Amino acid sequence: MQLEDIKGIAVLGTGTMGHGIALLCALAGYQVRLFGRSEDSLERGFSQIRSGLELLARNGLVDDFRIEGVMENIKGVTTLAEAAAGADFVIEAVVENLAVKQGLFQELDALAPPHAILASTTSGLDPTELAALTRRPERVIVTHFWNPPHLLPLVEIVRGEKTAAATVDLARALVIRLGRKPIEVKKAVPGFVGNRLQFALLREALYIVEQGWATAEDVDAAVKYSFGRRLAVTGPLESADLGGLDVFYNIQSYLNQDLCHERGPLQLLKEKVERGELGIKTGRGFYDWQDERVLSIKKAREEDLIKRLQEDKF
Repeated sequence: MQLEDIKGIAVLGTGTMGHGIALLCALAGYQVRLFGRSEDSLERGFSQIRSGLELLARNGLVDDFRIEGVMENIKGVTTLAEAAAGADFVIEAVVENLAVKQGLFQELDALAPPHAILASTTSGLDPTELAALTRRPERVIVTHFWNPPHLLPLVEIVRGEKTAAATVDLARALVIRLGRKPIEVKKAVPGFVGNRLQFALLREALYIVEQGWATAEDVDAAVKYSFGRRLAVTGPLESADLGGLDVFYNIQSYLNQDLCHERGPLQLLKEKVERGELGIKTGRGFYDWQDERVLSIKKAREEDLIKRLQEDKF
């Protein structure tokens, strides 16, 4: 199957990832079947898709007159049989649970056309395990979109042990057609690339606060007002090249041994969770989150992501 052969795409799940992926597929001109467990979940999903399109339109990334046409490209369904029927490419975005996803892929294997690609937007599960109960492991792959999909361009493409090269090539071509930036993870390691980097930084940030070396506010400021600004322009390896690999080698020779080597969640994070201090969802985490502050920081982040999306060239 070639990219031109893909006409219909099924997106499973109406939550944060599902509605954003459906938006991108419909915006690229594909006929999309969006699967939700209930009419209520579909209604919420369609509302979020419209809001996302209106946001893009307000910022010149989508023409206003296209919104209704894009919405018409999406049909909501409440059964897997309806979603999979005639689909050329299926993107699963349900709960991050291996057993649930394996069961879903087994059902899809029986329902989707034999040529269909079965993809997951899991943030770290092994595609080989996702394919274990299917009869088409060569057509199972991970396409990990980042949240929110309509504002963050990266998609990590991860092959399983039996994923065919043609499946990888087709997934990459589709991601590009959707206007996203694909990278290939050549071995399915836990967390892939992005989350391994993200959680390595989080571990050290938590450790610094746990040790009392700096406050949460100052740790965040250290990232936002220094190397965090560079990372959007030059990645960590580009930055090392620019700074001189000999310099980074010398720093690593004494600093690495003093970095956090904790293998599990840090005690500071464990205590926060046990106290029910879960962040925005409970109103308190490392910060106190009042409604006004939540809205303010989400707006600032959204505006910055939009600006970068407008400037992207890839």
